Amino acid sequence: MATIDPAVASVLDTHAQNDHSDEDELLDILDDDPVLDTFREQRLQQLHEEFNKAKYLRNQEHGSYTEINDEKALMDIVSTGAELCVVHFFKSDFHRCGIMNQHLEALAPLHFETRFLRINVENAPFLVTKLKVQVLPCVIAFKKGVSVDRIIGFEGLGYTEDTFSTYDLERRLLQSGSLLRPKVNGSHEASSLQRYHTGSGGRGQATKDDDDDWD
Repeated sequence: MATIDPAVASVLDTHAQNDHSDEDELLDILDDDPVLDTFREQRLQQLHEEFNKAKYLRNQEHGSYTEINDEKALMDIVSTGAELCVVHFFKSDFHRCGIMNQHLEALAPLHFETRFLRINVENAPFLVTKLKVQVLPCVIAFKKGVSVDRIIGFEGLGYTEDTFSTYDLERRLLQSGSLLRPKVNGSHEASSLQRYHTGSGGRGQATKDDDDDWD
């Protein structure tokens, strides 16, 4: 993917998440940039292109965290429907899967370039066997249909009962290239931590045996 000018990325990431933002509004914001220089026209053109791309992707269900109930449909999306995908294999009665859902739901509208999907393992017997999914939650990142990272439980996220955060998950997915650039800020972080401590019926901490072999 082409590199986006930092000024364009800043405007796009800050304002284009709002479904009510229009292109003229974003162009005005960029045009008011006091450091706008000889690259002005290129920046305005790139913002125009990126805004239209974002609009197209949102029409293709990017920007939301979507549950897929049919594994063939999931395979179609991952292999041909989206260049970047993050897929959560979950069970609804696993508390740690619920925590992972909260963080992925927070990331999805920020990283609209990537499809965020989940599927209940009971609806995906073929994929569970093919991908050797044994411990939940299991999050697999794909680029052009090829697996580039796998998060088993909360492994590699710096997890403790108090510090696992949306930022940790974003940083891990950035390393694999399944997300394009960092977008989580303090307000997103506070929101995700609040959901962690108050979600799922007020259970703020996961017991150590919630990360289980499910089969």
